[in-house]
Amino acid sequence: MSRVPASVLFVCSENALRSPMAEGMVKAFFGDRVYVDSIGVRDGELDPMASAVMQEIGIDISGHRPKRLDDLLDTSFDAIVALSAEAHQEALDRMRNEAVDVVFWPIGDPSVVDGNRDVRLAAYREVRDTLRALIEEMFREPHDAP
Repeated sequence: MSRVPASVLFVCSENALRSPMAEGMVKAFFGDRVYVDSIGVRDGELDPMASAVMQEIGIDISGHRPKRLDDLLDTSFDAIVALSAEAHQEALDRMRNEAVDVVFWPIGDPSVVDGNRDVRLAAYREVRDTLRALIEEMFREPHDAP
């Protein structure tokens, strides 16, 4: 991506944890300077562990209501970021006639991690921190590069 996007759509399988986390971070970090939304290929329900790990960094996503790709009305985004292979394929298929960058960030699904609560929370934190680093990179101004 050659420039910092003014609008971005995060797409995941269910709009239940990865995409709402990313949306919440962009809103918290950039406010109204960036238009951001998130959707899922299918219906889902907000994952409470995603909400918990976001709360740890002071971002409240508990009011997020998952939305589906089929309900998307506005396709005029500068960038669409797919966070699962399924979402990437759907975004490419649906946006092939649109002038939009479709980016794939292959972020693992922490909800499939087995283990006790601490192990699972660690997986969610890793996803959160990976998303944060990718978002910071995406929105870094060219003159901010190291």
